Amino acid sequence: MVTSSTLPDLRTEGDIKTLVDTAFSKATNDELLAPLCQAVAQVHWPRHLTSLYDYWSSALLGTTRYQEGQMVPLHSALPLRGPHQQRWADLLGKALEEKFAGSKAEEAKGKAAALAAIFRTA
Repeated sequence: MVTSSTLPDLRTEGDIKTLVDTAFSKATNDELLAPLCQAVAQVHWPRHLTSLYDYWSSALLGTTRYQEGQMVPLHSALPLRGPHQQRWADLLGKALEEKFAGSKAEEAKGKAAALAAIFRTA
C-alpha cells in the first residue's frame, strides 16, 4: 500500500486529470451518483470532464482556462439540495487520499467541501 509520504502533491495538468478521472470513476460506480453520471454521460460527458479539468486546473494551478459559469448548463438539471454535492466532495476526497498528498491536495479538499456547502445552501 502507498503511504501518504510517498504520494505526490497536485502539481501538473496530468495530476488534475488523474484527480478528476479517479473521482468520476468512483462517482460512476456510486449508487447515489451513478444515475446522474449516466444521464450526463449520454449527452455531455467529454465536455463535462473538460470543464472539470479546466475548473480544477484554474482553482489549484492558477491557469485561466476555466470560464465562470462554464459548468452551469451541465449542472442545471442536477439536484442542488440533498446529499449529492456532499457525496461528490467525499468521493473527490477519497480520490485525493489515494493519489495525492501535500498542500495542493489539502487545498483541493477544502475547495470541494466549500463547493458542497455552497450547493447545500443554494
